[in-house]
Amino acid sequence: MSVNLLIPTALRGFTNGQSQLELTGATVKELLSDLAQKHPDIAPHLFDETGAVRSFVNIFVESKNIKNLNGLDTSVNPGQTVTLVPSIAGGRS
Repeated sequence: MSVNLLIPTALRGFTNGQSQLELTGATVKELLSDLAQKHPDIAPHLFDETGAVRSFVNIFVESKNIKNLNGLDTSVNPGQTVTLVPSIAGGRS
């Protein structure tokens, strides 16, 4: 079985407009690897040049931020929902 990854509007241009993807992996790291393999154009928006997740990208397994769990080693189970939440700034002063 797969894990459901929710893609925010700002990143859907890199997933052919898809708002949800079914991916496989036992950890968040494996899930993101599957994402990057299937949609390589999204990788620079999630990972820095060292391969680390960019500081402004938050990842939630169900409603829990992985920063408060085991980071990229956080386990995911079939049927769970993982959400990408990039910080977005802008507007005018």
